[in-house]
Amino acid sequence: MRIRRLLSWALIVGGFLLLADGALTLLWKEPVSAVYASIQQNRLAGELEELEQVEPTPAEKVVLARLPDPGLQLAFKARAMQRRLENGQPIGRLEAPSIGLDVIVVQGTDTGDLRKGPGHYPATSLPGEGGTVAVAGHRTTYGAPFRHVDSLEKGDRITMRMPYGRLTYRVERTRIVDPSAVGVVRDVGHEQLVLTACHPLYSAEQRIVVFARLEGG
Repeated sequence: MRIRRLLSWALIVGGFLLLADGALTLLWKEPVSAVYASIQQNRLAGELEELEQVEPTPAEKVVLARLPDPGLQLAFKARAMQRRLENGQPIGRLEAPSIGLDVIVVQGTDTGDLRKGPGHYPATSLPGEGGTVAVAGHRTTYGAPFRHVDSLEKGDRITMRMPYGRLTYRVERTRIVDPSAVGVVRDVGHEQLVLTACHPLYSAEQRIVVFARLEGG
């Protein structure tokens, strides 16, 4: 009888925890993976600080000295960083004040990369290179960094704080597309930041894509 009561209580508690997990996911974000993502973000913050202290190589300093235009210097630094990056490494901090977003972005969009934070599409430019900078992120799991990207409005500011500089973008538009619409990350003749995530919430049926143009670009 005692064993039966203990088993019943275990089933009740287990059911309650499952319901609580589901409720938290619906109202906020999946709690277990959120803890994992928080730990990863704290670790990445330390790595990013170290990256910000890295000096250009002697050869890079020679080239930079010959580039009088700040924009060309920024592009050169971005290309130099791009060559050294490996998947899973932090690249910079993404901020969107209007939706309370402040998160470290990693290189790569594989499953393991996106568990740490939003991931930069390796085939696209880094901020400052003049092309399309594309970043993907989760909306319900692993901290749900992009949960509220659907609330971004035209004119909202998005900032990328890179080890080599700070770049600001302004939201131009949002589109809902099929997952096969890879053209949304193509270069368009000016620098833009593209944020992508699954849509609607709790579904991978479509993608929400936010386009933001480099301020002054």
